[in-house]
Amino acid sequence: MQQIKQLMLAVSMLFFVASSQAALPLKDSSGQSLPTLSPMLKQVNPAVVNIATFSNQQVNNPLLNDPFFRRFFNIPDDQQFRQQAPKKRQQSAGSGVIIDADDGIVMTNYHVIKGADEVQVSLEDGRSFTAEVKGADPELDIAILAIEADDLVAVPMGNSSNLEVGDFVVAIGNPFGLGQTVTTGVVSALGRTGLGIEGYENFIQTDASINPGNSGGALVNLRGELVGINTAILAPSGGNVGIGFAIPVNMARASLEQIVEHGEVKRGQLGVGIQDITPELRDAFELKNGQKGVLVTGVGEDSPAEKSGVKAGDVIIAVDGEETSSAGQLRSQIGVKSIGEKVKLTLIRDGKKKVVDVVVGEPQQLTAVSGKLHSLLEGARFENNPDGDGVIVAGLSPNSGAAYSGLRPGDVILGANRKRVTDLESFKKALTLSDSSVLLHINRGGHSLYLVIR
Repeated sequence: MQQIKQLMLAVSMLFFVASSQAALPLKDSSGQSLPTLSPMLKQVNPAVVNIATFSNQQVNNPLLNDPFFRRFFNIPDDQQFRQQAPKKRQQSAGSGVIIDADDGIVMTNYHVIKGADEVQVSLEDGRSFTAEVKGADPELDIAILAIEADDLVAVPMGNSSNLEVGDFVVAIGNPFGLGQTVTTGVVSALGRTGLGIEGYENFIQTDASINPGNSGGALVNLRGELVGINTAILAPSGGNVGIGFAIPVNMARASLEQIVEHGEVKRGQLGVGIQDITPELRDAFELKNGQKGVLVTGVGEDSPAEKSGVKAGDVIIAVDGEETSSAGQLRSQIGVKSIGEKVKLTLIRDGKKKVVDVVVGEPQQLTAVSGKLHSLLEGARFENNPDGDGVIVAGLSPNSGAAYSGLRPGDVILGANRKRVTDLESFKKALTLSDSSVLLHINRGGHSLYLVIR
């Protein structure tokens, strides 16, 4: 029993003394030193802000949507009606992080400020400012704001690539509109993908409590360095169950730099079709047991990958020395690179390791996320089919209307609104034919079917 107590004490002390800044001692009633996170939080808390957004939502009466009712009472057409209809002011809350005190730059989630007519940033000291939206990266769920204020405090950025499972982290934010709240936990997993939350996913998973309102808040290490932006939770019961996700700060930093410089994020591509490696494929390509990587299924003509000698059948195992274990992770690793930037791909070809340099090229295909193609397809991500004509459903939010209507990840869309679909450009054009519904012709596992989304 004594050994168990000593072990628990050792673990507790390890948690708090992992950082000299986090572990400045206080005294208990008997004069004994106590570990605490308080000194670190005093430095970080002023840089974590509360964000309130306001938007004018139209009051929707079902009777007013009935064409017969509108004609009978001589109500104007849809466009005029939308302009004249009464509006109700809506408010929502989230969190943000000051990352540049001199220029008043605040980072938050895109979904926190999406659709807002006004964004208010409130500081720990009680001051409040109207923020300017400098730009956003919806595919990563990052937005950059700016406020004009003096005496700001910024959170220093850490290196999320140095994180390891088991590292202690602290989440700071504004859950349920309560105001600044601190929760602690560990990094539960790294490189989480395939969740259907964002277009580019490479999440840090943590058991530090993240709740509604924490979105856009800070995930810091015990040195008070920003390592992630809290963005989502897995909540089958509607509340926190200890599974939260944060965007790695290295990915967020890449978006920040492009937004500050260009006002938008431009992502390049290698020009390859890819898929995850299954146990059957591992055997077929004679890979070692446990070997992780991504299989190249096709290489675009005149693409950066083709020019660098990448071939179908290659297995990509690392990008710039960082391990690649899934197609989603590879997509995210390339997604943070600038167009024209050179990357080193580590490949396995015919059982031998090979390193090639590839210059990230201009995107040659349209990629759409979260309703950019059509409002009824919000939450779905589409890519050109590397194996032929059509568009693949590459990602789908499980809570989206398209998912409830029966759309599934992996579906190949061959037609839309009775028009043939060969690629994303033709898909986009076909979707403009109807605002109220979408008729899709789908190939699912070799079987053809039609699906209507309203």
